[in-house]
Amino acid sequence: MPLLGAGVARAHQEDFFFNMLEETADRETNEQQEDAQSFQEIFEASLQSSTIERGEIVKGRVLAVDEENVTVDIGYKSEGVIPLAEFAESGGEPQVAVGDEIEVYVESVGDENGQVQLSYSRARQSAVWRQVESAYREGTPIRGTIVDRVKGGLSVDIGVTAFLPGSHVDIRPGKGLDRYIGETCDFVVIKCNRARGNVVVSRKLLLEKEREELKSQTLKILEEGVILEGTVKNVTDYGAFVDLGGIDGLLHVTDMAWGRVAHPSKVVSPGDRVKVVVLKYDAENDRISLGMKQLQEDPWLTIAERLFPGSRVHGRVVSLTDYGAFVEIEPGVEGLVHV
Repeated sequence: MPLLGAGVARAHQEDFFFNMLEETADRETNEQQEDAQSFQEIFEASLQSSTIERGEIVKGRVLAVDEENVTVDIGYKSEGVIPLAEFAESGGEPQVAVGDEIEVYVESVGDENGQVQLSYSRARQSAVWRQVESAYREGTPIRGTIVDRVKGGLSVDIGVTAFLPGSHVDIRPGKGLDRYIGETCDFVVIKCNRARGNVVVSRKLLLEKEREELKSQTLKILEEGVILEGTVKNVTDYGAFVDLGGIDGLLHVTDMAWGRVAHPSKVVSPGDRVKVVVLKYDAENDRISLGMKQLQEDPWLTIAERLFPGSRVHGRVVSLTDYGAFVEIEPGVEGLVHV
């Protein structure tokens, strides 16, 4: 009997250890299955979080550059490919290198080769349009270059082609719009339709705004007797108009010099910087009379100190009359030689 009891006990012990081994194996198998399931869930979640769609603009990093294509990592399950030619500007060498971070446009997701087709040029174009639309909404200036003459105005390159109407080129539009071609300046966008590729800009509105700001500053110091510096805008037969900073004044030919002036163009030219004194200011009508000769001493005030009766002088005949000739003996001083 004792031997039989020992055998039974040994058999129970073996069953116990066998059951423990089975439970341990089952537990490890379940843990491995749970781990595999968790990894699958994480992997699927990562793919879901990196989902991209056609037409999106995404950021990427250049992985490789070969003779035809540029491979870009955009954080998707497969890399994207861009034709190398899209990185060449104006027929020059492609400007791209491994490691560059760029924005790209998604053209297709998973072609027949399983690759993502991207476009660098369309991303840049989209960025330009966003800038143009922002400038239109906020009224901020945008810089561009006038490139060509078109019907009714000029063509402007602001990243996209824009139309500048002839009436919006300058505050006082003149003849010959061709003279503006090649100029780079700021514009304000007055019309923008991305769907139709239609952008209209104005240089005039921006110039008027700047002129009003300058005018408000000039008016703070404008009064009769004040000396200002300005720019000659245009010359006429009777004088010249001078821009004092947002507001124009007339410099009459009789106030250009103490001596005789044959024509205002003999004294000043458009674009000249001149110093003038305000002779009269009509605030109600915005009329300003300017003088240049008043900044110099009147030669007649000291003529007695230089010329005496009986003294001989040399002069230049400036005009002839029925009763004699007028001779200029020094700038601003003329004498009559009677017949």
